[in-house]
Amino acid sequence: MSKRLRNSEVCADCSVSDPRWASVNRGVLICDECCSVHRSLGRHSSQVRHLTHTPWPPTQLQMVQTLYNNGANSIWEHTLLDPASILSGKRKANPQDKVHPNKAEFIKAKYQMLAFVHRMPCRDEDSCTAKDLSKQLHSSVRTGNLETCLRLLSLGAQANFFHPEKGNTPLHVAAKAGQVSQAELLTVYGADPGAPDSNGHTPIDYARQAGHHELAERLVEIQYELTDRLAFYLCGRKPDHRSGEHFIIPQLADSSADLTELAKAAKKKLQSLSNHLFEELAMDVYDEVDRRETDAVWLATQNHSTLVTETTVVPFLPVNPEYSSTRNQGRQKLARFNAHEFATLVIDILSDAKRRQLGNLVTSPRVDNIELILKSVGSCPADDRHDNDQPDYDSVASDEDGDLEPPSGKTDRAKSLDSDLSDSPVSVQEFQEVKNALVASEAKIQQLLKVNSNLSDELRLMQKKASKMDKQSSGPDSDYDNTLNDGELEDSGAVRRGRLRSSGWLGETGSIPELDDLEAEYDASLPSTEDVIRKTEQITKNIQELLRAAQENKHDRPSEKECVRGLRHSLGCFSTLVPWAEKAPSSPPRPLGLQAPGPSSCFVPCSERIHVAVSEMAALFPKKPRSETVRGALRLLTSSAQRLQGECRKAATPDGSLGLGLGSGADMQLVTQQVIQCAYDIAKAAKQLVTITTKENNN
Repeated sequence: MSKRLRNSEVCADCSVSDPRWASVNRGVLICDECCSVHRSLGRHSSQVRHLTHTPWPPTQLQMVQTLYNNGANSIWEHTLLDPASILSGKRKANPQDKVHPNKAEFIKAKYQMLAFVHRMPCRDEDSCTAKDLSKQLHSSVRTGNLETCLRLLSLGAQANFFHPEKGNTPLHVAAKAGQVSQAELLTVYGADPGAPDSNGHTPIDYARQAGHHELAERLVEIQYELTDRLAFYLCGRKPDHRSGEHFIIPQLADSSADLTELAKAAKKKLQSLSNHLFEELAMDVYDEVDRRETDAVWLATQNHSTLVTETTVVPFLPVNPEYSSTRNQGRQKLARFNAHEFATLVIDILSDAKRRQLGNLVTSPRVDNIELILKSVGSCPADDRHDNDQPDYDSVASDEDGDLEPPSGKTDRAKSLDSDLSDSPVSVQEFQEVKNALVASEAKIQQLLKVNSNLSDELRLMQKKASKMDKQSSGPDSDYDNTLNDGELEDSGAVRRGRLRSSGWLGETGSIPELDDLEAEYDASLPSTEDVIRKTEQITKNIQELLRAAQENKHDRPSEKECVRGLRHSLGCFSTLVPWAEKAPSSPPRPLGLQAPGPSSCFVPCSERIHVAVSEMAALFPKKPRSETVRGALRLLTSSAQRLQGECRKAATPDGSLGLGLGSGADMQLVTQQVIQCAYDIAKAAKQLVTITTKENNN
């Protein structure tokens, strides 16, 4: 980069002149202070490199310069360019601002939260949006417009997107078109140079077939970037891929000495890792190498009297929220390895990477516990090793703490990891055992969910009962008050029964089935409050007629004083449930005779109408309501209506006279009490259903 061009550059985050660092994946140049914040975010947010003290692939440096000169920073500060942002209080960091908290908060919002990136219009099909963006990226990489592709990547386009119609990825397209900078940008965002297309050809093959041999060689370097970086960290040189050399395995000065048993065990455990876990461990070690190398450059280029403080150093790898807490803790523990221990681990990884690449097999038992490997490699005594009692890493959730875990627990956990993470073939018997265990677990979960639902219903029922008892003890109240609709026309009993029978509430005999049918599924739906209140009015109207008839009956039967007192008491209780009972006008008493029909003759038709109205009200609810309270109220409502019908038939003879074999006043008193009790229970259940539906529908 020329000196003249460097003098015209400013930091993308605070506008300080002459920035000396670059964020590769963001395409911006940054100053020393802002770089310290970028490093604390982690490589998953910002990949920083020094412009002069770090070895750069020329094409990658050219890609960053092109993005910076073409205004890539406007992608990350899009909304700040809007004049309205000044009124909202949003502003960019200034050179005079302190690193913490001013610059740090701005940089975190800019790159971690992407708070100032232009957002696409909200859509329900997020996956479709990402797919559309990836297709646009697939088309754009054939051109040299880098900032367009960076904008698409910032919005969520996938660098490894496989186009279903084209049968290849964006990197295939860039390689075929010879777009070196596009290929660099895609690989920074994770594009795989070894990914095959639908015909098995890689982007390297595309570049060679199109005659772009330098690009093909660069893609080969990117393909082996991880192992090349590890080898360069130890010995300062990289393999010559043009000559077919893809791996360099450095040797330690004391490598001739025999390995300890612990070191041999650690090496076997490393070889026994599955490919997936080995890749994760290798990437974590790569990030640690990058941290250590950047640390060295940072310390060599800073003014130690002003910049190197506790807030500017990065003592271990920052937490990556996309990784598990166990993996994050293992990544941070890599910082505790001294130079000898870390070099041993790097050499073992390089050796095993080469073995896996060449397809050599290892017959040792499988062990998939990376924690054990890290502890084994790092267990060698060393003078410069940190004190284990003073950890210098973040306190992330730990599965270690061996002093607190019994030996049997460690053994069981190791066995569990061996069985869960192994890539060895699974026998039919093992598959069947796992399948049966899953089925049993699913059944248990369903059973527990059902029990939990029932317990919840019972709890709500008990709470409502307790609340109702409190209200009754404090005085009469009413949850609803509706006027009677005397002009409402009633359908015939046959039509109503046919309608109820078709809905499943009445059988051929006209009886109401048990609400808790075991074969039916629970239904959480409830009818509208208006329908329930309308049916409650019909029930209340007929109950009033029945009670008026019973009240008139007391004037001509002086022998039933106890019945009259019970009736008055019941009417008083009933008025607290159904307020219309007090509003109905009382008919003047008239003498009764055996020739004239008595009030008891009205019992049967009233009870019939009450039974039909109750059945229609019950038909509004599902056959098996989910709520236990609703089921209990419906059960009380329908059973009381049936009992009322039977008691009313006992109270009247076929010719309309009172008695039907009940010659004594005590017998008649008992029947009347039963009629009143049934009417009271019907009103109570109806009120409960109105209260429940009103509350649930309002919610």
